[in-house]
Amino acid sequence: MSTFFHFLIVVAVGAVVVVLLLGLWNLVSGGSPSRSQALMRMRVLLQFIAIVVAMTALYFTTG
Repeated sequence: MSTFFHFLIVVAVGAVVVVLLLGLWNLVSGGSPSRSQALMRMRVLLQFIAIVVAMTALYFTTG
Protein backbone atom coordinates (compact mmCIF):
# COMPACT_ATOMS: atom_id res chain seq x y z
CA MET A 1 0.00 0.00 0.00
CA SER A 2 2.79 2.46 0.82
CA THR A 3 4.39 1.90 -2.60
CA PHE A 4 1.11 2.93 -4.21
CA PHE A 5 1.03 6.11 -2.13
CA HIS A 6 4.66 6.90 -2.92
CA PHE A 7 3.89 6.55 -6.62
CA LEU A 8 0.81 8.76 -6.31
CA ILE A 9 2.77 11.45 -4.45
CA VAL A 10 5.49 11.46 -7.11
CA VAL A 11 2.89 11.76 -9.88
CA ALA A 12 1.04 14.58 -8.07
CA VAL A 13 4.20 16.58 -7.39
CA GLY A 14 5.41 15.93 -10.93
CA ALA A 15 2.15 17.32 -12.31
CA VAL A 16 2.58 20.44 -10.19
CA VAL A 17 6.12 20.93 -11.47
CA VAL A 18 5.06 20.48 -15.10
CA VAL A 19 2.25 23.03 -14.81
CA LEU A 20 4.54 25.43 -12.95
CA LEU A 21 7.15 25.19 -15.70
CA LEU A 22 4.49 25.68 -18.37
CA GLY A 23 3.32 28.80 -16.56
CA LEU A 24 6.85 30.15 -16.29
CA TRP A 25 7.47 29.44 -19.96
CA ASN A 26 4.26 31.25 -20.87
CA LEU A 27 5.34 34.23 -18.76
CA VAL A 28 8.85 34.41 -20.23
CA SER A 29 7.72 33.99 -23.81
CA GLY A 30 5.06 36.68 -23.49
CA GLY A 31 2.06 34.39 -23.84
CA SER A 32 -1.52 35.36 -23.25
CA PRO A 33 -2.52 36.51 -19.77
CA SER A 34 -5.63 34.31 -19.82
CA ARG A 35 -3.48 31.24 -20.35
CA SER A 36 -1.24 32.30 -17.45
CA GLN A 37 -4.32 32.66 -15.27
CA ALA A 38 -5.62 29.22 -16.28
CA LEU A 39 -2.23 27.63 -15.58
CA MET A 40 -2.06 29.30 -12.17
CA ARG A 41 -5.51 27.99 -11.27
CA MET A 42 -4.54 24.52 -12.43
CA ARG A 43 -1.33 24.66 -10.39
CA VAL A 44 -3.21 25.63 -7.24
CA LEU A 45 -5.69 22.79 -7.79
CA LEU A 46 -2.88 20.29 -8.36
CA GLN A 47 -1.08 21.51 -5.23
CA PHE A 48 -4.26 20.92 -3.24
CA ILE A 49 -4.54 17.41 -4.68
CA ALA A 50 -0.87 16.70 -3.90
CA ILE A 51 -1.36 17.80 -0.28
CA VAL A 52 -4.49 15.67 0.08
CA VAL A 53 -2.65 12.65 -1.36
CA ALA A 54 0.31 13.19 0.99
CA MET A 55 -1.92 13.59 4.04
CA THR A 56 -3.93 10.51 3.07
CA ALA A 57 -0.71 8.54 2.67
CA LEU A 58 0.46 9.66 6.10
CA TYR A 59 -2.87 8.71 7.64
CA PHE A 60 -2.93 5.21 6.19
CA THR A 61 0.77 4.34 6.52
CA THR A 62 1.40 5.47 10.10
CA GLY A 63 0.16 4.13 13.36
